Amino acid sequence: MTDNKNIYSNLESLGKMVSGYDSPETAILERVSNPHDGTNYVARFTAPEFTSLCPVTGQPDFAHIVIDYVPGKYLVESKSLKLFLTSFRNHGAFHEDCTIYIAKRLVELLEPVWLRIGGYWYPRGGIPIDVFWQTGNAPEGTWIPEQGVPTYRGRG
Repeated sequence: MTDNKNIYSNLESLGKMVSGYDSPETAILERVSNPHDGTNYVARFTAPEFTSLCPVTGQPDFAHIVIDYVPGKYLVESKSLKLFLTSFRNHGAFHEDCTIYIAKRLVELLEPVWLRIGGYWYPRGGIPIDVFWQTGNAPEGTWIPEQGVPTYRGRG
């Protein structure tokens, strides 16, 4: 078992009052050492109430974001991830840009063995947009569950 005081000692937001960030570019994502480095396992984060703004109209957009990753040396600190994701609430960007930006920021921070993201966006102009990306093939022998988010069906 790892000494938690050592791996959490440098965190800026955990256990503290943090007001959030004005934009994703200024949001601070934090990482901690993976106490099981060398073991392939999947960590999943689900944000079913993700919001951003349409960059053209300024109207709100809503998505269900699912992030799966096989950690390497680092884990993402979940409060910093939550604050990062909420920083999109007043940020104008297309669905594809938001989804891929989230994934690339996490890859840059964590250097994971593998990462995938599913952005399941609710309709804009009557058309739902789903955005998927991953870093490559998942490690052999690692159980990767389905993301479990059905495609948008409306009232049908």
